[in-house]
Amino acid sequence: MGAPGVRVERDKETGVAVVTLDRPARHNAIDLATAGELTAVWREFRFDETIRAVVVTGAGEKAFCTGIDRSVQVPQPASPYSVDDPLIAIGPKANDLWKPVIAAVRGLACGGAFYLLGEAEFLVAAEDAVFFDPHTTYGMVSAYESVYMAMRMPFGEVARMALMGTAERVSARRAYETGLVSEVTPPGEEVAAAVRCAAVIAAYPTEAVQGTVRAVWAAKEAVRSQALAHAPQLVALGNLPPDRQAELFSARGSGFRMR
Repeated sequence: MGAPGVRVERDKETGVAVVTLDRPARHNAIDLATAGELTAVWREFRFDETIRAVVVTGAGEKAFCTGIDRSVQVPQPASPYSVDDPLIAIGPKANDLWKPVIAAVRGLACGGAFYLLGEAEFLVAAEDAVFFDPHTTYGMVSAYESVYMAMRMPFGEVARMALMGTAERVSARRAYETGLVSEVTPPGEEVAAAVRCAAVIAAYPTEAVQGTVRAVWAAKEAVRSQALAHAPQLVALGNLPPDRQAELFSARGSGFRMR
């Protein structure tokens, strides 16, 4: 059995847990085992009354998460109306967890990372954090990712990030300006800042906190649910075949513009 892809640290005194994607050699990309671990962690927290707030982050200095591991093979049904998405249940809300989750981002956060970021209450980012969505560059539809980001950023910003693909990256400063990020810290201080926020929240009566989380999400849940319902078909109809995606990925260039 391989090493776990998710590390969990619990502070029962403060009621805060830190969930760390622990695959730094792979830029914390998510393989199938790691996806399963994340699902299990969120579902476990539903029953752990000692944990009242959570911080999610990535190990190392280079990346929060770069989405799905490109080595993962996910067989797909032939029907254009069905898609098996291994990342669909990696977030807390997908697992019916309504305890507050704060994301602490350093380095790269792209593509499938938005499944996690899109289900956090708010984001804290280091100054060296960068956000981008590579899907269109490699012949893939940005469906789930764009829906999640459309709940957090102005429409034009989401559209630009999704359509520009790997040609452009959004800096932590720009992410703060557009509302994706709520606080920017010096590199290496993002987790501590997120933990401080989580500890404050965890000190409040948990019923009131979880009710507030649920109320905030209810404000946009109908729109989000309807949009996500279209995602599988858009992906099935718009994605290039996997071998063609792989060709484009192998031929990728290194040039991009920071914004």
